[in-house]
Amino acid sequence: QVQLVESGGGSVQAGDSLRLSCAASGRTFTSYAMGWFRQAPGKEREFVSVISEIGSRKYYADSVKGRFTISRDNARNMVYLQMSSLKPEDTAVYYCAAGTTFGRVVAGGYDYWGQGTQVTVSS
Repeated sequence: QVQLVESGGGSVQAGDSLRLSCAASGRTFTSYAMGWFRQAPGKEREFVSVISEIGSRKYYADSVKGRFTISRDNARNMVYLQMSSLKPEDTAVYYCAAGTTFGRVVAGGYDYWGQGTQVTVSS
């Protein structure tokens, strides 16, 4: 059982940076791959990034590759998404998610979800 709470969202200008955090609770945290998804108004929830259980493997959507960095600190039960060179099209509610299989890029591949944090990027 994992509970997830995102934080760090806000309103920024294009080109700015922002770091999202996901605080996880549960004794089995290290058993889960952790993903980030986002959902903009009127759009389907889309995959952003995923990191394997101990952080040895990472995967990014093409839309964010080179700009976003996912990381995790298992000792603190934390997952992060460092976002740089933000664009207006990055505007969305961002969700962290926990899943049992690394590499899933669809929402259905994850078992637990946070409540989301809003990121707004203006030009």
